[in-house]
Amino acid sequence: MLCSCGSETLVHCTSGSWSYRKACRIGARSFHGARLGCVGTNRPVALAQANAVLNRLDLVCETVGASVFGLLLSKYHPVTCLKIASGLMICSFPVLVMLGQLINRVSCHALDSSRTATDESICADLLDVRRIVPNSLRAIKHGWNEYKQQTVLPASAATVFLNFNVALAPGAIMTALLMHRGTSPSIVGAFSGLCSIMGLVATFISSSLVKRVGILKAGAAGLIFQASLLSIALTVYWAGSISQTTPLLIFLASIALSRLGHMSYDVVGTQIVQTGVPASKANLIGGMEVSIASLAELVMLAMAIIANDVSHFGFLAILSVSSVAGAAWMFCRWLTNPTDEQRELFMVDPLYQVQAI
Repeated sequence: MLCSCGSETLVHCTSGSWSYRKACRIGARSFHGARLGCVGTNRPVALAQANAVLNRLDLVCETVGASVFGLLLSKYHPVTCLKIASGLMICSFPVLVMLGQLINRVSCHALDSSRTATDESICADLLDVRRIVPNSLRAIKHGWNEYKQQTVLPASAATVFLNFNVALAPGAIMTALLMHRGTSPSIVGAFSGLCSIMGLVATFISSSLVKRVGILKAGAAGLIFQASLLSIALTVYWAGSISQTTPLLIFLASIALSRLGHMSYDVVGTQIVQTGVPASKANLIGGMEVSIASLAELVMLAMAIIANDVSHFGFLAILSVSSVAGAAWMFCRWLTNPTDEQRELFMVDPLYQVQAI
């Protein structure tokens, strides 16, 4: 069975950390104005470096957290580990709030918003149990309308497409496949570790890439690189030889190296959206993007549950590669057919400077 190798406890742990990470990404988008206020959209290299540092810290904390949690699981009962993890998350929330206030102070109150006389009535309306459904539908409709009207929609949609890749990526499905085929636990662990390292290396590469070719070409390079490596992995898998050591290592190495492109675009794509979305709408559009991306991932995981036999992994792999290739095609097409507004937004980018000459 493709999705049955993990215990119920580990599923709950994974689900909790996944939800927490998505919530943190929405929070990060809410600090959009503060980051741009400190760096500025007219300094793309500095903004790329700032985004890279934040992603680097995120990956380091995620890797260390997973390692510590694994160590705790090896020594204590899973329920005890869950209590410890829950306690840490609860205790970290006030710290996040205080850090947000600190960011607000050092960035000249970039996160402040003016209060109006209708604030209290709006809050009361939102908390009205009888109006939760209509309020939610209205919020979704408003968020979708704002999301689809943004100038950098293809760049944001590419991020959503990448979330359809749940098969050829480090995670529960890949681990289930490897364990089903009797792969050595040391190889599985090395694969996960290599993917984390590649993600960390990508944060260093992305800022250098932006400095050399600009954010637009850097985004295209990341997507094309990921699509190419995943195509190699898919070819090796369909050759039917991953039961042998050498093809298996090529298969896993291709997926691990593809994380370079994935995480590079994660940094660059965030910067493109930061440049194209007004600070006043960053939280709304960022939250909508994360919601759609979460829905895409949920759809793919549901398909994995339905096609729960390991023989159906090839179908999921094809869908994963197709989604990444589709993201690359859509982004490159957006670059080759720029609008006047798009040229104005990225007028300091080398791509449009060369075309102007």
